[in-house]
Amino acid sequence: MKDIPPLSHIPAFEAAARFESFIRAAKALGITSTAVSQHVRALENWLGTPLFVRKARGVQLTREGREFADSCQNALREIRDGAERVSPQNTKRKVGLACQPSVVSLWLTSRLPDFMERHPEIQVSIVYPFGATTPEEVGADLLIRHGTTPDRTAEKLLSAATRPTCAKSYLEKAGPLDGPVAIRDARLLHDETEDAWRLWFRQYGLELPGGNAPVFGDFNLLISSIQAGHGIGLCPTALIESDIASGNLVVLSEDAADTDKYYWLIGAHALSSDAELLRQWLRDQASV
Repeated sequence: MKDIPPLSHIPAFEAAARFESFIRAAKALGITSTAVSQHVRALENWLGTPLFVRKARGVQLTREGREFADSCQNALREIRDGAERVSPQNTKRKVGLACQPSVVSLWLTSRLPDFMERHPEIQVSIVYPFGATTPEEVGADLLIRHGTTPDRTAEKLLSAATRPTCAKSYLEKAGPLDGPVAIRDARLLHDETEDAWRLWFRQYGLELPGGNAPVFGDFNLLISSIQAGHGIGLCPTALIESDIASGNLVVLSEDAADTDKYYWLIGAHALSSDAELLRQWLRDQASV
């Protein structure tokens, strides 16, 4: 066997492994899915082992395919890093971070200048995740995702547990709001559905009151309404620590909902050294 496989097949295989889809790999590379399949087949013939299991609704990496994909991605990362170091045109090295707008506006924006000062040569490109479960799906290096246990290896970045929260101005007007009954009888604001409040009251044996309380389809809209003093909402306190510390927002109860949910940090299979720097910085910020 020759020492190095035909390099012309590597980009198609790497993309197919990254997406576990010939169709999505083809779109990313600007070629046809048939061409991707031919590159992969040629590589399998050269290596003498299957790299994918072909299924009716897609493909899945074999154990050998995953091992070879990791090697290819690490090698491509080294090539990319080397090109960035020697190219005079790349004075700014970009790292892509996919993140929900609420996490960006409430938690990340105020902290990001610290990373920029520490690493002036790195430019962070923040993109909307569009429901992605992996950073590769949106062309990013890192993904911060909200939910319960993710589908692949991830690490807990922040708790997403929510607690009843209102503006100081609303508390002064409607308070005191001591205890769940007082909170139930106040003006409630909902995020996407009424389920979160329903579960929160259930732990006290209370039913969610009826009425026409507004439901916000976007958390940024909910938090804006809370900050404006329009009522009480269930907020992930990890995202609003600065507002709590300043006294602008008040947490009315330490009893939480969504205690099984987190903001997860997920990295691409092959991270550049710059992306590793951002990942470690995010960890450090979350632990402060």
